[in-house]
Amino acid sequence: MKWTKKWSVLILFVGVAAALIRLPGLEHRPMHGDEAVHAIKFGELLEKGEYIYDREEYHGPTLNYFTLIPSWLGGEEKLAEVNEFTLRIVPVFFGVGLILLLLLAVDGLGPVASVFAGVLTAFSPAMVFYSRYYIAEMLLVFFTFGVIVCGYRYVQNRSFKWALLTGLFAGLMYATKETCIIAYFSMLGAMVFTSMMQHKKASAADAVVRIKPVHVVAGVLAAAAVSVLFYSSFFTNPAGVSDSVLSYSGYFSRGVGDSVHIKPWYYYFDILTWMEGFERLTWNEDFIVVMAGFGFILLMRRKEVSFGNMGFLRFLAFYTLIMTIVYSAIPYKTPWSMLSFLHGMILLAGVGTAVLVKWAEARWEKVVVWIFLGLFGLLIPVFQAYLGSYRYYTSPSNPYVYAHPTKDVFEITERIGDIAGVHPDGHDMYIQVVCRGDDYWPLPWYLRDFNKVGWWNDVDEDAESAEVIIASADIEESLMRKLYELPEPGEKHLYVPLFDGYMELRPEVELRGYVRKELWDSYVQSKSIQSNE
Repeated sequence: MKWTKKWSVLILFVGVAAALIRLPGLEHRPMHGDEAVHAIKFGELLEKGEYIYDREEYHGPTLNYFTLIPSWLGGEEKLAEVNEFTLRIVPVFFGVGLILLLLLAVDGLGPVASVFAGVLTAFSPAMVFYSRYYIAEMLLVFFTFGVIVCGYRYVQNRSFKWALLTGLFAGLMYATKETCIIAYFSMLGAMVFTSMMQHKKASAADAVVRIKPVHVVAGVLAAAAVSVLFYSSFFTNPAGVSDSVLSYSGYFSRGVGDSVHIKPWYYYFDILTWMEGFERLTWNEDFIVVMAGFGFILLMRRKEVSFGNMGFLRFLAFYTLIMTIVYSAIPYKTPWSMLSFLHGMILLAGVGTAVLVKWAEARWEKVVVWIFLGLFGLLIPVFQAYLGSYRYYTSPSNPYVYAHPTKDVFEITERIGDIAGVHPDGHDMYIQVVCRGDDYWPLPWYLRDFNKVGWWNDVDEDAESAEVIIASADIEESLMRKLYELPEPGEKHLYVPLFDGYMELRPEVELRGYVRKELWDSYVQSKSIQSNE
């Protein structure tokens, strides 16, 4: 249909705009600790060709395996050759792909709603920020929407290929992150509530009857095959399949107990909305939340909207509501987890916006509506996305910054590299990093091209002291005892501060550096020679 082609071109254009706002400066923001953990895990896959799923510490393997593609294209064979662009281009790809999936749902959402949903996805500050984050969340949102749009296409024509693709995306969801079960549950609940709301009560039953059993079997087998393929590390680690099931015992236990990640039920709404008067107006996504609520109310009325597929739209409404309730009820919260239901809100906001545009008939009404949409639906989100991703990407005032390293990690890494430059062993120089509770991430990423780095939770008095030591401030007393009180007089070495000033790993988490004086003197002399040349 002509209108479908016209609006599809607009969606493609929005996808290009989304890529343009996501791609610049992917290396500028310091790696978050979670990003660094995933990066080091990927290094094992890249260098050794091995991936062993760890149900205690990691999510599913899709993030690592998909990262092989840009790494191979870039000719990178060692982790030391990999950079932030290689890693973060993966979530960028899926973040843009989330918009392109709308092409499969133009008739279901309605053309205007689809374009607006694409614009809101493209410029949502949260979507932009986490599309540049090397974690699995954006992949999960993409695969989840893949299930929804392919499932919708199957309902429309009962084609075998759509049944197969629905199963494929469902399997990729499972192979990405444990929280996929929340989406599964929400989809099932949405189907039940949607069928209950249909005017013709028999319509839902008729739809189920028309589903061919062979298609169901094909979809289930496709989902199982994909998940087994990834969790077994392409059949090299069969135990990974059972571990993927056993992982839920640990996952459910995270939501209780004493943890810094335990948050109140309204935590996500506090991030997304201007709930408190003293918060900065620039940090909110009120337009999406308000228009999503408006769209939900419209879809709950008996009177149907004049565009899209009402069954599909109501399914999205119930799906988003259930997802929002469940995620809010779970005590364990991280800001990126809200992307799953935020995307549902964006789709509903597209519906609400489309209705608002349709209601504006008089010229003055159209002017007012388009000014409102242009200001709150486009300009302010773009401005926020720019601020969040390109200026305040480590600032605690940014609601999407969560336990994030400071830019001091760049200076720490540079200073260690400078010392290695005057050391006889170069990057084979021995370095000790001592931080309680393994609280040294993302330093393993930034020290990835150093071959002899020891990572310690506490001071080991029996271990040989390295020439360069990085330590958290709380172990300084124990470290000084090891360096100056325990050694025999002829075995002591004088250490001097490695850094010129106060250094933080994260806000209020201080790191201190120590270097043997003779090595420091070599470094100072080298700098003096360079400045005189």
